[in-house]
Amino acid sequence: MESIEKTITSFVVNPYYTLITAVLVIILGHFLTKRIPFLKKYSIPEPVTGGLIVSSLLLVLYYTRGFEFQFDEGLKNFCMLSFFASIGLSADFKSLVKGGKPLAIFVVSLMLFVFLQDLVGVISTYFFEPLEPLDGLILGSIPLSGGHSTAASWGAFFEENYGLMGASTMSMTAATYGLVAGGLIGGPMANLLMRKVTPPSKEEIAKREDENFILFESQDKVRLITASSTLEVLGMFALCLSVSYFITDFLDTNYPSSIIKVPPFVWALFTGVILRNILTYIFNYDIFDRNIDVFGNVTLYLFLAVALISLKLWQLSGLSYIVVVVLLIQTLLLLFYVYFVTFNVMGRDYDAAIISAGQCGFGLGATPTAIANMQAVTEKFGPSPKAFLIIPLAGAFFIDIINTVILTIFQYFLT
Repeated sequence: MESIEKTITSFVVNPYYTLITAVLVIILGHFLTKRIPFLKKYSIPEPVTGGLIVSSLLLVLYYTRGFEFQFDEGLKNFCMLSFFASIGLSADFKSLVKGGKPLAIFVVSLMLFVFLQDLVGVISTYFFEPLEPLDGLILGSIPLSGGHSTAASWGAFFEENYGLMGASTMSMTAATYGLVAGGLIGGPMANLLMRKVTPPSKEEIAKREDENFILFESQDKVRLITASSTLEVLGMFALCLSVSYFITDFLDTNYPSSIIKVPPFVWALFTGVILRNILTYIFNYDIFDRNIDVFGNVTLYLFLAVALISLKLWQLSGLSYIVVVVLLIQTLLLLFYVYFVTFNVMGRDYDAAIISAGQCGFGLGATPTAIANMQAVTEKFGPSPKAFLIIPLAGAFFIDIINTVILTIFQYFLT
């Protein structure tokens, strides 16, 4: 019997329609979260809700009509870089020092977690043929703690240098799984941990809200901003993105074969940190944090919405049962680690529960997912300045350094 190949009709969606679609996705998520008790109870982020529904509809169109939609990558990249620039622009040296011991403890905990993630991936390959040990890294911290950008660079590296055919496809597909899973389990995990802690009282909430400004604390909070301050902040964001593109292009041109690839968003974050502290401590310039917060929240939600509707969910259906099993094992590892290790070492309190929800986001998916997870939980239970200080710094910067070092060590012993 002759097999009939499916004819795929591809539609390229320009930046304007991509933006419109993303906004509608966020509105849909907001509408459903307010009206479906399950979503509200387990604090599922609004862009995740709307994004998964739309991407599921696109999956149906793919299989029934052969329609494939290519959403504009430029908008997604712009929003991602802007989100990380906003983290940098909000991090003055005082806030970094304030992270202090808890940040150091969390970073050490992340080192152990990333090591276990890769170790579990490698060990799993010995039980499932025809997977090779290097496949364990492709199904470990590369796509899960690293995300799509890390998955793309390391997957291509393994194909070119070790002949590991299909490494790029497998790593990108695993990253897709991680982005979805990370957005779905953070809220339920936090709600589970809430049984062990006491959420902040009304008096404590009021006290926390009166403390120094913390970025991304609440996407619904009213911010008093002006046109002139908005223009100044937009100029800062433009500078951060320009420097990020310049450094990335310079490194790609002069060091194309280097495996130690620093994602562009790291340079955007670093530029933001340097710019913020130069303006604050050298020029004594008072940066308008409220504007940074508004722009950061907008780009965070838009990035998640575009990222989720851009997912090719039909790729997940092509995963072999072996890969599915390994990814489920990795998910269980994260859940057990967050529940028994992260929550305990970070203090077994309310802030520790919010931090745990954040780690669920970037331990499988990405830092924007982590922030969205925490926002959804704190909207329900109250603010957590400590969590919103530690998670962005750890998820946007330290995790990539840790991941690169541990992957290099594993690569040395496996080849």
